[in-house]
Amino acid sequence: MTQQELFNEFLSLPAEAQRQVIDFIAFLRQRYAVVKPASESPDFDLINDSFFGMWSDRQDLADSTTWVRSVRENEWSKSHD
Repeated sequence: MTQQELFNEFLSLPAEAQRQVIDFIAFLRQRYAVVKPASESPDFDLINDSFFGMWSDRQDLADSTTWVRSVRENEWSKSHD
């Protein structure tokens, strides 16, 4: 069947059937959509980004890991009703 014959068959259908064909094609396109794989390397350089380590010179945050652990331990050990 040629594309023109297929299109003529489509046009010979009642309006409701044409809508169903269109909906079915949309469904198939979505179901079989080609998913592009994520790129191997990000578009940004996290290692050299100024955001990371921006507080490294703050003396008051030197022992933040201990503080975070104690807060988590305190909060997570409470029983919540």
